Amino acid sequence: MKRSGLITALTAGLALAAPWALAEEPVRITPLGSHDGEFCSRDRALVLEDPNGTRILYDAGRTVAGPDDPRLREIDVILVSHMHGDHVGDQRISKTNAGSCVSPDTSVGTLPQSNTVDIAVGKKARIVTGSEMPAFFAAKLKEAGGDPANSVLVRFGGEHETGGVKITTVPAVHSNGVSPSFLTGPLAEHLQAAGVGASVGPPTGYVLTFSNGLVVYLSGDTGITAEQKLVVKEHYGAELVVMNIGDTFTTGPKEAAYVINDLIAPKAVIASHANEAATEGGEVRKGTRTAMFTALTSVPVHLPLSGRTMSFDGDANCTFGCQ
Repeated sequence: MKRSGLITALTAGLALAAPWALAEEPVRITPLGSHDGEFCSRDRALVLEDPNGTRILYDAGRTVAGPDDPRLREIDVILVSHMHGDHVGDQRISKTNAGSCVSPDTSVGTLPQSNTVDIAVGKKARIVTGSEMPAFFAAKLKEAGGDPANSVLVRFGGEHETGGVKITTVPAVHSNGVSPSFLTGPLAEHLQAAGVGASVGPPTGYVLTFSNGLVVYLSGDTGITAEQKLVVKEHYGAELVVMNIGDTFTTGPKEAAYVINDLIAPKAVIASHANEAATEGGEVRKGTRTAMFTALTSVPVHLPLSGRTMSFDGDANCTFGCQ
């Protein structure tokens, strides 16, 4: 074969192999917590990166240092499970490792716009939410000088694809009131005086389907719900779960283990929202909720140690960085 013919054949072969090669690349998940290498009390935020480079920020909360946090890099999409301050971000850290793992310094104010909106405007990212949250975020984006069209709706049973990642919302059992502190004007004053918040519909979880085939369930703040079996497992077939274990406000460690073992039965789980200093030196502390959840769960439990990237193939096998 002539040299030119060989080059043409090789080029064609690579072009045909490219989709297959892309599918074999991992999804990368990086926790953005308050203290490097630890799983701390206020940690919620994760960045999930598709093999094609699409980057999704989940529940920015209080442990992302605004849009200039160097750990964020580029962000294409922001997901918000519900409007509580520890998820949408009513305050934030100024830098990592300030305060303690038990009580991080989150004294930078973000009201009334929220840490989420600040990041969305700074990164020109879309905010993808369900219920009545999109209208709220559209108004906030406009007030902050962003594009209200970047607030995108995806309700239960629907699907939004962005950057090659399919996104849908699924039911969560929790509350979803907007604190008056996020509002301005007479309405905020009336709600504050009455001791209530504004409703923006039910809270949500998310199911993400990545380009390598990995299906991830993000539980949001939830109790045990039948949809975890009927929808998350049987319809979407989630193989990797990010599960809240914090008790009182969400599923506790025993309830969360039941969800994983008996309802969803994924290949692996990442613990989330423990509401405690779960680790010391990157190792689980004895007597913690995280230790109990790990002991009770029948699939591999991975710790979201801040700043440490975990990689997962399409079958939810951790290929790098898991603890």
